[in-house]
Amino acid sequence: MSREAEAPRPAATIYDVAARAGVNPSTVSRALSKPGRVSAATEARIRRAAEELDFRVNPIARALLTGRTRTIGLVVADATNPAVFGIVRGAEEVASAQDYTLVIAESRGDPDAEVATTDRLLLSVDGLILATTRLPDERIRSLAARKPVVLVNRRLAGVDAVLPDVESGVTALVAHLDALGHRSVVYLAGAQGSWISERRWAAVQRAAAARSMSVAQWGPHAPTIDGGRALAPRILDESHTAVVAFNDLMAIGAMQAVVQRGGAVPGDVSIAGFDDIFGSEFIVPALTTVRTPFEAAGRNAAGALLQRFDGVSWEPELLGTELIVRDSTGLRR
Repeated sequence: MSREAEAPRPAATIYDVAARAGVNPSTVSRALSKPGRVSAATEARIRRAAEELDFRVNPIARALLTGRTRTIGLVVADATNPAVFGIVRGAEEVASAQDYTLVIAESRGDPDAEVATTDRLLLSVDGLILATTRLPDERIRSLAARKPVVLVNRRLAGVDAVLPDVESGVTALVAHLDALGHRSVVYLAGAQGSWISERRWAAVQRAAAARSMSVAQWGPHAPTIDGGRALAPRILDESHTAVVAFNDLMAIGAMQAVVQRGGAVPGDVSIAGFDDIFGSEFIVPALTTVRTPFEAAGRNAAGALLQRFDGVSWEPELLGTELIVRDSTGLRR
């Protein structure tokens, strides 16, 4: 005969901790929510009592007391994009170290869905990180007026932003193609309304003009492998010998489709991307790309929010980018 399951033990409360530690409940609250506000000996006794009772702070109750949930919202356009992994990991590293919870939401690249998502999140988080957002400027300013907001890969006056050094990475890439003998470059643009895609295109134009190279832009396109694949016929039919894709996913799709149609990379066309996502060096040929430090972007974005929570101003600096030369670019033939 099986024994009847024991009823779960009720969760310990702040009053239980106070009774065991021999202090008032308000002292427990101060010790656990803002360390350093009570004596070190009292705080140690309270924390020991909380551990013995397996006490966990109720985030809802804490929010009612302090006005903070100790939760950060991170909204990304596409959770399947490997570039997002680094942003998430970096933000989580900083958030968890400061006892914050990171909540991740995806807009799937749909501005309307992003509006709904940010509306839901804003009710329960202390601040938002918007990564590669496509929200209108007015919407972002409205969010920032209500709670702290940090942008990744988007600049907007009056709102904190974490940005890569687009110019240096693009300049190095175009100089590399020039050295290989390429005189004509096509840029495969990302999604409609992508701020970073527009910045990369502008930088490609400047770098090419400085070297008397001709350039063209195709797009906008879905910033995915399928988005790159769809462009293979045009790549083979036109005279451009070098292709720079908005991101590595598009570059990989374009490479695969060119080869499937009988073309050669880099024999017929050199192809490069941006981001240096996981897997870009494992495909054949390995992809030339401009590396963006996404983990650093996530860390900086979360750090900027935490500073805003404490009323400390944050001084932004551009994140360095690096050209990674692999086998998908070669001499013009």
